[in-house]
Amino acid sequence: MTDRPKLKIIPLGGLGEIGKNMMLLEYDEDIMVIDAGVMFPKEDMLGIDLVLPDTSYLMENKEKLRGIVITHGHEDHIGALPFIAAELAAPVYASPLTEGLISVKMKEHRGRAKVELRPLRVGREFSLGCFKIEAFPVCHSIPDSTGLIIHTPVGTIVHSGDFKIDHTPVDGKPTDFTRLAQLSQHNILALLSDSTYAELPGYTQSERIVNEALDHVIGNARGRVIIATFASLISRFQQVIDAARKHQRKVFIIGKSMVESSQMSIKMGYLSVPPGIFGNLSELAETPDNKVVILATGSQGEPTSALVRIANGDHRQISIKPGDTVVMSATPIPGNEALINRTIDNLFRQGAEVLYGRNANVHVHGHASQEELKLLLNLVKPRYFIPIHGEYRHLHAHAGLASMVGLSSDQIFVMEDGDVLEIDHKEAQVSAKLPSGQVYVDGLMREEIDSVVLRDRRALARDGIVIVVISIDRQKGRIIERPDIISRGFVDMKESEDLINRGKDIVVESLDHGAVHLHDIGFIHSKVKEDLQRFFHEQTKRSPLILPLVVEV
Repeated sequence: MTDRPKLKIIPLGGLGEIGKNMMLLEYDEDIMVIDAGVMFPKEDMLGIDLVLPDTSYLMENKEKLRGIVITHGHEDHIGALPFIAAELAAPVYASPLTEGLISVKMKEHRGRAKVELRPLRVGREFSLGCFKIEAFPVCHSIPDSTGLIIHTPVGTIVHSGDFKIDHTPVDGKPTDFTRLAQLSQHNILALLSDSTYAELPGYTQSERIVNEALDHVIGNARGRVIIATFASLISRFQQVIDAARKHQRKVFIIGKSMVESSQMSIKMGYLSVPPGIFGNLSELAETPDNKVVILATGSQGEPTSALVRIANGDHRQISIKPGDTVVMSATPIPGNEALINRTIDNLFRQGAEVLYGRNANVHVHGHASQEELKLLLNLVKPRYFIPIHGEYRHLHAHAGLASMVGLSSDQIFVMEDGDVLEIDHKEAQVSAKLPSGQVYVDGLMREEIDSVVLRDRRALARDGIVIVVISIDRQKGRIIERPDIISRGFVDMKESEDLINRGKDIVVESLDHGAVHLHDIGFIHSKVKEDLQRFFHEQTKRSPLILPLVVEV
């Protein structure tokens, strides 16, 4: 008699980090995936535009892949689809607004295969192989957010998605506690729950607070109001539109992704827009400042975004002027703080009044705090608990909350990307580790960038480059003249003239001793790099990239 298969829960992204969320469930010959997100690059990821999950395991087993289910339309849950959908060739299930945002995202990546989108309807069960899936509504900072109930041959899994408990949500759709309470009577095998704000005590504030703050700002500003937020934060768009209408201001939208998101949301009925509320940018100069609200991309300090261009004085149509109020209506993504702070500083330098952070009440995050997380644990009463979505300290804090509500240590699994948790009817254990590295994408090249390239970029940024031009007599195999050395990002050529001249002497000495080999270009390259690298490190404690350029005459 053979052993029955075990259910495998495998995070490919989103555990031990913020972003690139992707969770894999596997049973026998069936695999389903939950979310396919990106992570925004950290400051040391030079030239990198996006970071994707490592999907090599999925590629090796794509004949088992039955579908990808998306919980909501934020970048860290849908952003990888343009890069992986064509290769995986699996249907993608999404709620209506999420489906619209995915379509917008796919249009931005022309030339890639279209994704096969299928509807994800709340309360309607569908099957992916052996998995039976039901979506339930949750509150988050974007409409149409869902959690998932997944019935497997081993038991029922509940995946919270990104959620918070908001009794007065802007869209009027609270989290479905009734359905969760019903499930708790049927022995939930495992709960996978959002950990992003597991360190914060108490409850997350309602989105209604932002209504009041935006109404106050827009009503009292003496000049233009520029509001920066995520292009997918549709509920914030509605709040801005409502406040602008109340105070008889027109709304101007800048930023391609924001324009496309708003147009799609209006078409699908997720935005209620009074006639005449939107203005064309060509009308902006003629509109009185106290009648203007501008919605802009750039809340995360993205270098090419509308707000950053405005802050740098580089936007073609909008410049900061005295009396402008800028509202940063978004929570900084970890790793983006320096970019955001730089943008805020530049806005102040340009003369704007900038509102940001908790004190301004211009943004409420969309994730559950400690009391809400404990409530979900008590409501679902799972046999096993896996904290998801967050850096390791967030997962650890969430595990602590699970202990507080009565789960024992052998019921809680703090996992990281690539861990394989196997569950059967008797036990659960982490049994293996899969490849879970990061795939770097240069947004301009649309190509994957490997770790060697990234390492070279870091070295160049840190230590610079030294180009050594060496002229060799092709017939005699001798140096014709003293080599030339060009430094970029290493030392100042004028201030370090003596160092550069000594470097030239080192090159001459190195090659004179090996004159018999000067017909061998490979030897020249390796010898110059070795000796010059040693010399420069001894003198400066830095190791620039040495690039010999041999010219045969």
